[in-house]
This record gives sequence, C-alpha cells and structure tokens, in this order.
Amino acid sequence: MDNKKKTTLGITGMTCTACANRIEKNLNKMDGVEANVNVTTEKATVAYNTDTTSIESLTQKIKDTGYDVVSEKTELDVIGMTCAACSNRIEKVLNRTDGVEQANVNLTTENATIAYNPEATSIDDLIKKIQNIGYDAQPKKEASAKHSQKEQELKGKRNKLIISAILSLPLLLTMFVHLFGLPLPGLLMNPWFQFILATPVQFIIGWQFYVGAYKNLRNGSANMDVLVALGTSAAFFYSIYEMAKWLATSNYTPHLYFETSAVLITLILFGKYLESRAKTQTTNALSELLSLQAKEARVIRNGEERMVPLSEVIVGDHIQVKPGEKIPVDGQIIKGMTAIDESMLTGESIPIEKTLNDNVIGSTMNKNGSITIEATKVGKDTALSSIIKVVEEAQGSKAPIQRLADIISGYFVPIVVGIAILTFIIWIAFVQSGQFEPALVAAIAVLVIACPCALGLATPTSIMVGTGKAAENGILFKGGEHIERTHQIDTVVLDKTGTITNGKPIVTDFDGDDETLQLLASAEKDSEHPLAEAIVNYANNKDVNLLDAESFEAIPGHGVKATINKKDILIGTRKLMTDYHIDVTMSEDNLMNYEYEGKTAMLISINQTLRGVVAVADTVKDSANEAIKQLHELGISVTMLTGDNERTAQAIAKQVGIDSVISEVLPEQKASKITSLQDENKVVAMIGDGVNDAPALVQADIGIAIGTGTEVAIEAADVTILGGELLLIPKAIKASKSTISNIRQNLFWAFGYNVAGIPIAALGLLAPWVAGAAMALSSVSVVTNSLRLKRMRL
Repeated sequence: MDNKKKTTLGITGMTCTACANRIEKNLNKMDGVEANVNVTTEKATVAYNTDTTSIESLTQKIKDTGYDVVSEKTELDVIGMTCAACSNRIEKVLNRTDGVEQANVNLTTENATIAYNPEATSIDDLIKKIQNIGYDAQPKKEASAKHSQKEQELKGKRNKLIISAILSLPLLLTMFVHLFGLPLPGLLMNPWFQFILATPVQFIIGWQFYVGAYKNLRNGSANMDVLVALGTSAAFFYSIYEMAKWLATSNYTPHLYFETSAVLITLILFGKYLESRAKTQTTNALSELLSLQAKEARVIRNGEERMVPLSEVIVGDHIQVKPGEKIPVDGQIIKGMTAIDESMLTGESIPIEKTLNDNVIGSTMNKNGSITIEATKVGKDTALSSIIKVVEEAQGSKAPIQRLADIISGYFVPIVVGIAILTFIIWIAFVQSGQFEPALVAAIAVLVIACPCALGLATPTSIMVGTGKAAENGILFKGGEHIERTHQIDTVVLDKTGTITNGKPIVTDFDGDDETLQLLASAEKDSEHPLAEAIVNYANNKDVNLLDAESFEAIPGHGVKATINKKDILIGTRKLMTDYHIDVTMSEDNLMNYEYEGKTAMLISINQTLRGVVAVADTVKDSANEAIKQLHELGISVTMLTGDNERTAQAIAKQVGIDSVISEVLPEQKASKITSLQDENKVVAMIGDGVNDAPALVQADIGIAIGTGTEVAIEAADVTILGGELLLIPKAIKASKSTISNIRQNLFWAFGYNVAGIPIAALGLLAPWVAGAAMALSSVSVVTNSLRLKRMRL
C-alpha cells in the first residue's frame, strides 16, 4: 500500500537558485520522494512515501547536502506514566508523528524533549498526540513550580496508601492467622466483612490501575497497570464467585482471596510511594542549584532604591549589593570594590577581589564591600540559569545503554500475560489436574511479580543522580550519551595555553633597544592574542609611548606583520623570519635558551633586519601535575597540543609530567590531529578553552571545555569544567565510570529479578502477596541503588 504524505521543511543556508536546485535534486533521488525547493521562501515542499522515507531521513539528506533544516525544541511535562512501557509507547507515537525529528521521553523526570519542524506540526498537535493515547501533557513548568507539584502528588500518594493500608490490615491478619493455624475472631472470617474492606481498595483506591490498563489496551499496548488490574481482578472476582456459592449453598466454606487483591494493591502503592520519594531525592542537586538564586534585587530607578522581584530586573538596571548579600544577576561593577565568593561556580573557596568594570556572576556572594552593578544578563541568560538548563537537559536525556531495556520493555507485558496464561493451563491440566485455585494463584503470582518499572528506571535514575553529583562538583555533562562515552576515554589531549597554563603570560626577557620595544608593542596592541597583551602590558609598565600602525596583519600560528612610521615590522617564529629571508643566526643561542626554559620566544625584525628577541612565559596551573598524575593512574595517556615549537613544548610538558607532545600545530590543524589519534582506535577527549579549540572539541569523542574559557568553546563541548580546575577532569571520568557501573548494577538487578522471579512464581513457590511485595520493592531497590551515587567520592 502506497502511504503518501506531504510536509514542508524550512531550510537555512541557501544563497541562490543553484543551492535550491542542488537540494531538490538530492531529495528527488530518494525513493518515493517528490520535492520542490523554493529559494525565496527558503522552504522545501516534499511528498514522500512513509514506508520508505521519514522526516529524519529527509532532514539528514538536506544536512548531507550542506544546508540545515529549521527545527525547534520543546519540553513537555507528561502526566500519567507508570512504567517503562508507558514512556516507550509515548516516545514511539511522537517519533512517528509527521514533523517530529526526534522525541525522547524520560520516565524518571516525567518529561518529553521533542525536536520538531514547526512547519509540519505544533506544540498543541504534540500534546494532542499524547492525549490520544491516554496520557496528558503540558508545556514544561519552571523547576520550582514542578517541585511544588511533585510534593502535592507525593502527599496524595501517601494519603491513598494510608487509607489502603487501614482497610487491608485486617485482611492481612486473616492471612497470617490462617497461615499459622491460630484462632481468628469470627468477624474477620465473615465474607461480607472481607468484601466490604476489599471493595473500596479494589475499585476506589485501585481505580487508577483500571484506568491506566484501559487506556493502554485501547491503544494496542500494555503496561504495568494491565498486569496489576488482571492479577488483582482475578483474585477479587474469584472471591465473589466463592461468595455466591456460599450464599447459594448451606454449610459451604468459601475459599476467599479478598486479602490477596487488597494487600497486593496496598503493597504496590507502598512501592510506588517509596519510589516517588526516592525519585525526588534524585533531583536534589537541581533543587540545590535553584536555591542558590537570589529572590530579590535592590534596584536603583529614578535615583531611588527599591526591592523588586528578580523576574522584574531588566538588562541595564543599576543594582546595589551590600556586604553579605547575593549578587542577584550577572553584571558589571560600576561603583565600589569588594571580594566575591564564587565557590558555587568555581569551587574556589578564596574570595576574588573585584573592582570597577569587573564582571560579577549572579548568585555568588558579596563578602565585604558595597557595590553597584549594571545588569548585563538576567533571567534564563544568567550563568546559573545556563548551568541549571544543562543539568536539566542532561537529567532528562537517555544514555545508549538504555536501548536494550527500552526494547524489552516494549514486549514485556504481553509476554508476561502469555506466561501467566500458560502457567494456568499447565497447572490445571498437569500439575494439579482439575484444581482451579492452585492454577489461579500461580497465574496471579506470575502477573504481579513481573516488573517492567525496574527496567525503565535502571538507567535514568542513575543518570539523574550521577549528573547531579557531578554538577555539585563543578562538572556539567550535557547528556546521558556523553556521561556514557566519557567512561571509555583512553586518551586525553590538553591544549596548553589557558588549560595547562593559567593563560596570563608575562614578558620575562627582552633583548633589544628602546625603539625596538616601542615598535614591538605598537604592532602587538592591535592583536587579540594573549602573548600580545603581555607585551603591551610590559611596554606600558615601562611608560613606552605606543604608536598607531598604518597596517596590521595577524599570521595565525606564526606571528604578526605591521607597518609603523613607514617601517615594516615582523614579529614571530623562525619560520616567519625564514619565509621573509631574514637571517636569525645572531639570536639563535638566546632563542634556544629561552625555549629550553619553556618560554615562548619571538623574533623581531624591522625593515628586514633582525633587531631583537622577546620571551614570554605563562605559569603552569598549580593543579596541573596532580591532575595529570591522576589521569595516568586511571590508565589514560595524556598528550599536550600546542602551537609552540618542540623545545618550548617539551619543557612545559616535562614540568607537568606529560610524555606525549604534539607541537607547532596551527589553530586550523587541531581537529585533524585529533582525527589522527582516533584513526589509531583511541577514544579521545579534547580539553580546551579558546575559540580555536572549538573544531577540535567537536571532532573529539568527548570535548571538555574549561569554564573560564570562551562561550564558543563551552557551546562546542560535551562536558564543561567550571572554574578551570584541572583536577575536575579525572573527577569527570571517575563520575562517568561510577555512573555507568551503577547503571549496569541496576540493569543486572532488573533483568535478573524478572528472569528469576517469573519462573519461581510459575512453579507455585510464591504466594501472590509475596510476589506483589517483591515487585513493589524491586523498583525501590533500583532507585535506592542509584541514590548511592550521591555518596560517590570523586
């Protein structure tokens, strides 16, 4: 059958009709696709066969052609999920929706993250899709509002559990008294009394299981609700049948299982309550981050100070911050000086001195001076909000290790129902031929012991706690796939400047006269390189009068070229001088000595004549040696990547204990050096902080950005280290290893529990209430095991 669909895709990057024609030609080569691309509207109208093509494949084809597809991302709170089968069902439906590029539904966070084409679908359409299969959804609430909602839900679950337990306790007593042959009050044995206690548990408190089962079965799927509804209904209605026989026949002793149905529901509610409580603890790290935010700001408007809610602060507002108060938003000091405690961001306990024009970060603590700041970033744009967003996205993401559990969860419930039916048939036909009750009890035990929830919780709970614990230590993983990949790293590549070193070089030696220094600094003042800044600062400290350059050209990886007062200035490497046929013999000895000392030495030429050498050194970070030692202890090889020449690079590497050096690398060559290491079957992590590190960070298996670096580098990275502390790199790898180990433990327990428990129940070795208790506690055990990550030592 030919399933044709039509969609519209917004395309970015087209500049002319040739672009549109190229995209159209490539799309039309796809099986069953008819495409028309309009460069004016920047849209592609595509008719395609859903049997052979998907939105994802169309999008990928456009990206492979060299262009991009307009897409938006939204997050929805999903209501009504009870187990992994629910999240898998919603995810499957969303991913089949026209216009959806990718959907990820997380059972633990009860959240759906959806990338979609706004030309083909909308948020309302996505919500309706979820509602059509029996669940509910709404645009994601603020974390604080969601936390409050979760508290209310937890309170509701507790109240239900208490009522269910009060009604079930007398029934549970009948079970134990009967088991040990003890005398029992006549009231407890009365069928009507048991019926009155069990009915509200089954149909009022337990109604949620029937609703969930009906919605799933109506949509051709099955979840935990189906198993609970089937198991408890079988026990309840068989008891009704026995009561009917008791009423119709004198001297008949009914075999009642009201206690089985009621106690099962109570135990499952107990397990769900404990699970929900434990799940709220998995988000403690996020709650703690939210608690760091200031609630109000002292804003100066029209010359008057007034306290306003943080939500009312706008960019450009002048805000006064007194000693002991939190900086409310990101800003710049326009009056006063102080020391700021930035430990919440950097982990550095020593307050940092701040003065006029220095930047300050929202939610850090003002220690001892009264300052006025101008707000530069507010709301979701502040540094703390960005950190919270990264943690939220990481906690809501999936790790590849979860795929097997997702696949099994999709088939789990139908298989269990099949096993329960087969168990019933084997018992009634062979084990105890013609005996209905033992067969029913064994089948109920099979239904209620099976637990798809544990499978669904095994990975996301560990990811949530692991990423939260890492965030508390200043390590931000951007997703579950990155925390999984990090544990496989066997090679770490460190950029030198700003990563191994502090990135604040100073001039240590200058060989030349006053004119050479003046021209050197005048040429470098137009450069943005950190070495240039060091040279300019050195000249300023000597009160050198700087001149304006008539022309300036930066030569990446080699140096600079400038014209000042009609004199041609060259500053840079040997190769630069050689390229311009300048003899460097007279300075060769000085040059080599500086390089052996780990300094960056640059030659200075004026009008084709060598005039001097300047040496610049950058101090190595205090933690560099220990960080590299810890990486070696983890069995990871460490390589330093730098644009410095071999001698300088080796000197720095020797200081910090690095054996492998890749030197004289131009900025544009960094990514290819990473590729070369990957070609040797190495799993490579690249650590950098600058704009020119971004391509290498993207190319690496894991890109780790130093948080003191540029926004471009941080955006390109998979992991961000806040504050630039190198010791956090081995800690990030340890966090990854611990989290993945925890996930494996959870999966082993979840699989092992079901693989062992179902056969034991089928053999009739477990009473249904014991099976129900085991099922309820299996999910709790998985979440509790995940919570152990909160105590992991990094």
